[in-house]
Amino acid sequence: MKFDVTEEERELIRQKMAQLPTSQIGAYLRKMAIDGYIIYTDMTEIKKFNKELQAIGNNVNQIAKRVNTTSRIYDTNIEEIKERLNEIWQLQRRILLSLH
Repeated sequence: MKFDVTEEERELIRQKMAQLPTSQIGAYLRKMAIDGYIIYTDMTEIKKFNKELQAIGNNVNQIAKRVNTTSRIYDTNIEEIKERLNEIWQLQRRILLSLH
């Protein structure tokens, strides 16, 4: 299937295509012709948040391991856990704010 477009139309197609992670115009045009729309969700920020959450989880696991090893929990352990939980709540707020 072949069709002609004006230079203005070609530029509009390129601009819309630049919003997506694709460089193949054929794939883009087929998807648009069949579905009529493409929903692209940029997951970059969510991936960053997940990485931070994973690091926080690792810290909490280290604290738990230390407590289990010594069979004692100290005020500093509780404070560390509270700090990590606070970091999680802050991350959650940032995630929710980034979605708006």
